[in-house]
Amino acid sequence: MKHSVKITILILAMFIFTQFIGIYVTDHYLNDENTLPYGLEQPQIEKQSDYSILFGMIIIAFVFAIFLFLFLKKFKIELVLKLWFFVVATIALSISFFSVTRNFDKLVLGIPLIALLIALPLTIMKIYKRNFLVHNFTEFLIYPGIAAIFVPLLNVYTIILLLVLISIYDMWAVWHTGVMQKMAKYQMNKLKVFSGFFVPYVSKNVKIKIKKWKKTLKKSELKKKRIKINVAILGGGDVVFPIITAGVMLKTLGLGSAILTVLGATVGLAGLLFFSKKKKFYPAMPFITGGILLGIALSYLIF
Repeated sequence: MKHSVKITILILAMFIFTQFIGIYVTDHYLNDENTLPYGLEQPQIEKQSDYSILFGMIIIAFVFAIFLFLFLKKFKIELVLKLWFFVVATIALSISFFSVTRNFDKLVLGIPLIALLIALPLTIMKIYKRNFLVHNFTEFLIYPGIAAIFVPLLNVYTIILLLVLISIYDMWAVWHTGVMQKMAKYQMNKLKVFSGFFVPYVSKNVKIKIKKWKKTLKKSELKKKRIKINVAILGGGDVVFPIITAGVMLKTLGLGSAILTVLGATVGLAGLLFFSKKKKFYPAMPFITGGILLGIALSYLIF
């Protein structure tokens, strides 16, 4: 196991919690009466072939985003990258906060503005203050907001194809080129921003050393000691794609199917976390995709 049982369960709990927030948020915007705010209205789907066109546009957008990130990284244009993260996080948070006000949107004026005003300070703290608790709290809401944009654009066939392509890319980026590890390190060390959950912790041996130091060393000496911090991370893509899939299944077969999709994704992620080895990197999406496909298959058998 790569991390301790406690940390592994914590990561899984964060993952599951975000998935169910995602179901709530996407369900809100799947209602014809609840459109996305800030001019993000979705195109009308008139026939099934429209999904193929939209799928092609999504793939082009993803490829463009990856190359743009690598371009900005190569030329060390951190300011633009931070601004990019800032804008995406603010909009996604606002979309999620806006959905929470579903029972008050007819009673309170300026709800989209209120959602934006709540999102802005949280995004500023996330991007520029590096607060651990704020970072992970906002991650719970960012991915549901992003998923709400993409769910209406996909059907079962296109989301399955998207999952397969993302899984292939993930394996290539982790096992073949190491691009994913480099991107994660660049985000954390240079940008001081990471798209995903991260949980810092110390090993048992370090905890024992700290206890001994507290008994034998003065505070001034203790502050000079360097402590090795381990970090358990789960990338944003590994969180958002299961939410998008659950949203697609929600609009296709209903809530039961969405829950099965989430459970399948959780089983896939749990298998990876429990059987992975220390100091090795693994692409999470192939395992998560396998679990998702199992959930989708069970959905069609049951529902």
